[in-house]
Amino acid sequence: VQLQASGGGLVQAGGSLRLSCAASGRTFSSSGMGWFRQAPGKEREFVAAISWSGDSTYYADSVKGRFTIFRDNAKNTVYLQMNSLKPEDTAVYYCAARKTTGWSRKAYEYDYWGQGTQVTVSS
Repeated sequence: VQLQASGGGLVQAGGSLRLSCAASGRTFSSSGMGWFRQAPGKEREFVAAISWSGDSTYYADSVKGRFTIFRDNAKNTVYLQMNSLKPEDTAVYYCAARKTTGWSRKAYEYDYWGQGTQVTVSS
C-alpha cells in the first residue's frame, strides 16, 4: 500500500481544513487507517483512527469533537476533517495503514506511512 497525503496549508485559528490520504493497492478496503501528527521538537502523536469498514473510530482527547475521520473505500481515500483549529494543532500530519482491519492508536502497529502534509494554524 502506498499512501499520498494532501490538503494541508495555512489557516487562521478557528478555521477548518480537510486532509485526504489516497491509497494505492488492493488491500485498502480491508485496512485500518490512522492519522498521526508531529510538531517541531515533539514526538509523533496519535490523532484519529478508523476501522476498515468505517464503523469504528477513535480520537485523541485533544481533537475529540473538533476532528472527524472518515473513509471512502470506493475511492481508496481516508479523510480527516479538522474544524475549530487551534495553534497547537500545527504539525506535519501523516496518514498510516495497517495490514489488519481494526484501528489502533499505536504508531508501531501501522505498516505503511504517507509522506506527511504540513498544517499551520496561526493565532
